[in-house]
Amino acid sequence: MEKVEVDIPGSSYPILIRHGALEDSDWMRSHLSPCLESNQVALISNEVVAPLYADKIINALADYDVDVFILPDGEKHKNIASYEKIMNFLIEKRKNRTCSLIALGGGVVGDLVGFAAATYQRGVPFVQVPTTLLAQVDSSVGGKTGINHSDGKNMVGSFYQPKIVIADSKALRTLPDREFAAGLAEVVKYAVIEGDSFFSYLESNAASIRSRSPQVLEKIIKRCCEIKADIVARDEKETGLRAVLNFGHTFGHALELLGGYSKWLHGEAISLGMLMAARLSKKELGFPKEQEQRLFDLLRVFNLPVAVKGDSSLSVSARAMIEAMGMDKKTIEGEMNYVLAKGFGDVRTKQKVENDRVAEEIESFL
Repeated sequence: MEKVEVDIPGSSYPILIRHGALEDSDWMRSHLSPCLESNQVALISNEVVAPLYADKIINALADYDVDVFILPDGEKHKNIASYEKIMNFLIEKRKNRTCSLIALGGGVVGDLVGFAAATYQRGVPFVQVPTTLLAQVDSSVGGKTGINHSDGKNMVGSFYQPKIVIADSKALRTLPDREFAAGLAEVVKYAVIEGDSFFSYLESNAASIRSRSPQVLEKIIKRCCEIKADIVARDEKETGLRAVLNFGHTFGHALELLGGYSKWLHGEAISLGMLMAARLSKKELGFPKEQEQRLFDLLRVFNLPVAVKGDSSLSVSARAMIEAMGMDKKTIEGEMNYVLAKGFGDVRTKQKVENDRVAEEIESFL
């Protein structure tokens, strides 16, 4: 087992990474029980993950009153309607303010359940049990919760930390290839933030990563969590430093919005977004061309999209991208702030760039 501590004053918690954790009822019970304030538990998952793993958690919590709620699968369901359904479920089951919620699934489930926990009866405890690579390396850690709005991603939400995160790397064996690749986009993002050492490790171990070697996966999950835990501990609510975690996300979120949250998986949009950010970084900060090429090559090796051109099912333009990015949360008093990189390990926030220059780089990429 690997362990990473998220050290936030008043809200610290562990991330436990263990291959086969969900299959060990005694182990799961020993780590879940201290996080539950009462006998009341709501296990919330989705229609894909629940048939695989819900019974394992129910068995581990056989002495608890566990009610299960199943959401439909997909980013398009991370909305106010799903949030309301969770609220109705908790009220119908007469869950009180000492109940605990367990999020079992990927980033959509984790974000929805976290937001529900933050707001149900003004806040109840919750636990993250991420079952996708993207959730294990990124979205389950750090306390960002929320839902999408038709005009922007994660426009409604709260910072609310879980009591514990339990990541079973064995669960990644059941992930479809496309979902697994999408998670690798966030891994690559952390490598850009951390520097050449981690990036080179990914390049050297790409074959083992693609084959889902348990040892290599646990190592990269732990490293990503360490990087994020360090940043979140210093800037929990994204007043400055934490924004480096959004490298590629301003562009990627715009693509998700333009695609109706159904064209691209989150990680796929972030892959394209990082390449757009790298192109703009090269022009604005001198991001090395050699590193831009390495980024492109690694994303392609991981079977992630590296171009939008030729997709006849969706028309993306620079103008549409600029308009979509105007609703980004990094926009301050009408002025967009970009997260750009001078090089691997040197990601910078609050970079102001004129719309015309940004549009030029987007058009060049498209």
